[in-house]
Amino acid sequence: VQLQAYGGGLVQAGDSLRLSCAASGRTFSSYAMGWFRQAPGKEREFVATISYGGGSTYYTDSVKGRFTLSRDNAKNTVYLQMNNLKPEDTAVYYCAADKRPAATMTSGYGLDYWGKGTQVTVSS
Repeated sequence: VQLQAYGGGLVQAGDSLRLSCAASGRTFSSYAMGWFRQAPGKEREFVATISYGGGSTYYTDSVKGRFTLSRDNAKNTVYLQMNNLKPEDTAVYYCAADKRPAATMTSGYGLDYWGKGTQVTVSS
């Protein structure tokens, strides 16, 4: 599985962005998907994960109510809709895929596949 993340950019606080992560291969629906981010000088952190069929999602507290993770298995793509962006959301965002349950992906360690990151910069 190869993952390609895109959709990042420079926005102002309060704006919205939608990140996409497109996956290669025909077994996309066998993978739980997740987004993680890493800000300069900080460790990578969990943002959100979604189950194989999209029925369950998990979010870190700081993005609950602002970010929505969804997937379209027919298009092999996951989407992270980010609303009301804040300067503290500034980071490189990475998507990941793993066959473990989405709820257990939150540590980010040992995941099967990672995409290259996409930069999100939120100015105040």
